[in-house]
Amino acid sequence: MNTLGLYAGVQLGLAFGLAALLWPNKFMPLFEILMFPWAASSRTIRAHGIAALGLALLLLTRISGNR
Repeated sequence: MNTLGLYAGVQLGLAFGLAALLWPNKFMPLFEILMFPWAASSRTIRAHGIAALGLALLLLTRISGNR
């Protein structure tokens, strides 16, 4: 039960990371709001998608290390 939050974090990281890599144009309005002073581009959205996938892998290794 303690790792339920980590499992949810891994799933969210994978979902948003893959979605940002596959459909960066659909995330453009969200990133325009979140990154207000800077212009959002497909390059930054893909970079954040890769970072989300990296975070998901990091959390996955933490889960496997707890067993």
